[in-house]
Amino acid sequence: MGIEHLTLLDDGAQLFRRALTSDAVSQLKAILSHLPPDHAGLRLRGVEGLAPFLATSGDIGSCAASALGEACRPVRAILFDKTAATNWALGWHQDRTVAVKARVPVDGFETWSIKSGMQHVEPPFALLSGMVTLRVHIDPVPASNAPLLIAPGSHKLGRIAEEDVKDVVRHCGTIACVAEAGDIWLYATPILHASDAATTPMHRRVLQVDFAVGELAGGLEWLGV
Repeated sequence: MGIEHLTLLDDGAQLFRRALTSDAVSQLKAILSHLPPDHAGLRLRGVEGLAPFLATSGDIGSCAASALGEACRPVRAILFDKTAATNWALGWHQDRTVAVKARVPVDGFETWSIKSGMQHVEPPFALLSGMVTLRVHIDPVPASNAPLLIAPGSHKLGRIAEEDVKDVVRHCGTIACVAEAGDIWLYATPILHASDAATTPMHRRVLQVDFAVGELAGGLEWLGV
C-alpha cells in the first residue's frame, strides 16, 4: 500500500501532502529560527507567531480538526532536528505522557516526570487514544534522512507491554513516513513508532504537536503551547 492511502482510522496515520506552501514553510522557519539548533528534542511554549498556525483555522490546526473536530487544541509542541552532530536513533515505543501546568494527585495519572522544566505525567490510556499527533516537516525527509517508522494498526492495541513490542511490530509491519517540506503526517498518538539514525545526515527539522479535546480530570490542566 502506498503511504498516500493510509488512513487514521485503520492505520493510525494519514499524510497531508503540501499542507504548508513554501511561503508558509519559510514563515515557520523564521518563527523558529531563534531556537537553539543543537537539541534532539526541544519542548516549546510561548513561541511568538506559532498560534495562528496551530489554530483550527490554520495550516496545521486544520489537519488536527479534520480528525478531532473544531473543539481540539494544541497541548504540547516539540521541535526535533537530526543533523550530522545530533544523529540519534530511537527504538520502538508509544508516546505515553502529557504536559500539565502543575502536579495534582488524580486517580489514573501516574509516573510524574520533569522534562525541560515542564511537568509531565502518564494519563489513563483512553485519554491518549483520543489524541492525535501532527509532525510538520520543515525539511525534506527521504529514506536516507531518518523518516519516522510506524507499525500501522498498532494504535488499536492499547498499552503495549515492552516485552511484546517486537512481536507487535513484526505482526503489523513497518512503514517509513517519508515526506517533503510542507507535508504533515497525522498520527494516532499511541501508535508504535521508532526512528533510525540518518544514513545521509542533514537537517531534519520536524515540528511535532499533540492535539486533544476537552479538559483534564481532577483539577489537572494542560500546559498548552
